[in-house]
Amino acid sequence: MSRVQLALRVADLDAAIDFYSRLFDAVPAKRRPGYANFAITEPPLKLVLLEGEPGETTRMDHLGVEVPTTEEVTAATTRLADAGLATRVEDNTTCCYAVQDKVWVTGPGGEPWEVYTVTGDARPDLEGKTELALSAVDGDGSCCRDGSETDARVGTCC
Repeated sequence: MSRVQLALRVADLDAAIDFYSRLFDAVPAKRRPGYANFAITEPPLKLVLLEGEPGETTRMDHLGVEVPTTEEVTAATTRLADAGLATRVEDNTTCCYAVQDKVWVTGPGGEPWEVYTVTGDARPDLEGKTELALSAVDGDGSCCRDGSETDARVGTCC
């Protein structure tokens, strides 16, 4: 089953987890330092929460479509390129505590979109831990941290 992904950068990750848990009557499917995601069945949604800076307003980080297989990512890559969109492929990349195959495109307003599949878990030993300092470990959510690279980051991670 495919589902749309919405990744939000939030100032208070615990408060966001509490809010979205109540909104969707669900618990996070994954919780790691600086990161959480929800795999919502109805509506089909992968909600990703990335910890931002204290006091910043919640904002969209990126959008995506999660697909079940690498073959579907490959098919999407071909379809998007044939449609004239500039694509950037990342195979076997570790990001947001997962190993993924993905392709990135950028919308007309600069919004980053990814079509991706998760091929494995990264750092399951950190599940449920919340110390943000741990996010500096390879394979975590730190690749999703924003510096000044908002537009240039497309294709670099999540």
